[in-house]
Amino acid sequence: MWCYRGGSISTEPRINDRIRVPEVRLVGPSGEQVGIVPLAKALELAQEYDLDLVEVAASARPPVCKLMDYGKFKYESAMKAREARKNQAHTVIKEMKLRPKIDPHDYDTKKGHVVRFLKQGDKVKITIMFRGREQSRPELGYRLLQRLASDVEDLGFIESNPKQDGRNMIMVLGPHKKKTEAMAEAREAQAARKAERQGVTVTEDEAPLEADAEVEAPAAVEVTEAAADEAPAEEPNTEA
Repeated sequence: MWCYRGGSISTEPRINDRIRVPEVRLVGPSGEQVGIVPLAKALELAQEYDLDLVEVAASARPPVCKLMDYGKFKYESAMKAREARKNQAHTVIKEMKLRPKIDPHDYDTKKGHVVRFLKQGDKVKITIMFRGREQSRPELGYRLLQRLASDVEDLGFIESNPKQDGRNMIMVLGPHKKKTEAMAEAREAQAARKAERQGVTVTEDEAPLEADAEVEAPAAVEVTEAAADEAPAEEPNTEA
């Protein structure tokens, strides 16, 4: 009777003495084909090069193994995976709710949020909420949605046309820029701001030095004038 005792199945390749086959197809450190060699010989070469023998194709017959620094390989793989997750673009749908008779100031505020979302590369779901008698005038919501779409047309486009959904009217705006492009531009802008702040700091540090130099200059002039005043006083003594 088969019984599962739990635990996770390892996905890491077998290395060194964990490899249990009589012979392997060996690949050298630089990718060169060594050929089919006994496992003992492959382990001997790994020890000679101070590297690990890593099974890279277990399903092959015989299995393919490569000489490499497995610790360095795992580190580089982890860094690549981390960078890939960092640059991965997730599709996000933001939502903005408006009323048909929205105040001009509130409209500008809501529009500002929509502009920010579109610049970030996110989609925006615009919802017009009708209440009471407003439900009998859906054209108010339609005109408001068309106005908003027109105001942000340089950043986004109508991905889903306005449609009635119960007491609400919904429209979806899509950004012209892809999420990855928006993320890249945001990183560039952040780097530019950081460089600009560093430049301002250097200028401020240099300013006091220049001011001190200007203050010291008049002091040198005063000493020279004082010496000149003393010179005429000594001349009568010389004639006497």
